Amino acid sequence: MDQINLLNDLLPNSGLPPQLVDYRPGVFSLSESEELMDKLINEVKWEQKSQLMYGKEVTTPRLTAWFGDPSVDYSLSEKNLKPAIWTPELLLIRERIEPLSGDKFDSVLLNYYRDGNDSVSWHTDNDGVPGKNWVVASVSFGQQRHFDFRRRDDHAIKYSVLLESGSYLLMKAGFQEKWQHRVPKEKGIMRPRINLTFRKLTR
Repeated sequence: MDQINLLNDLLPNSGLPPQLVDYRPGVFSLSESEELMDKLINEVKWEQKSQLMYGKEVTTPRLTAWFGDPSVDYSLSEKNLKPAIWTPELLLIRERIEPLSGDKFDSVLLNYYRDGNDSVSWHTDNDGVPGKNWVVASVSFGQQRHFDFRRRDDHAIKYSVLLESGSYLLMKAGFQEKWQHRVPKEKGIMRPRINLTFRKLTR
């Protein structure tokens, strides 16, 4: 099945239910995006994690950071991690997107893609904790990158959206249960990109 670009209208018969996804370019202006990205790159304490995949310890091909409310534990691969304290920039971004989502977020995972070799493989944002149907709001700054979707029960059904700098993408309740997503490697000269995924880990 051919991929479609979700920058166009999501048709009811596209195979990807429009009630599960809300994509909005230009939520942050070009100047805002550049300023916020510069602050995040230079001021966040980035780390390169490793994780167990197919029985092997693998270094993740990107840098990450975790922020949130003091009461939140980010549980992944049976490891409990306390988030860093919200920065003014992250609070500003959260304040901008919460009215769009109609929800409140208590944590955010930052991913720093340094070039086209940095990526994230097929996965769902269930974070190893109950709540796989919770909403996840994604904000992107910097280089445009493809964001691919495929059905968990039929990998032939797949779609792709080119996420612009300053854009917002909401994966609504139920999305994680039926779909996987990834940011694939890209060829050519690729500038850095930062993606933020806002989550609600406590009810």
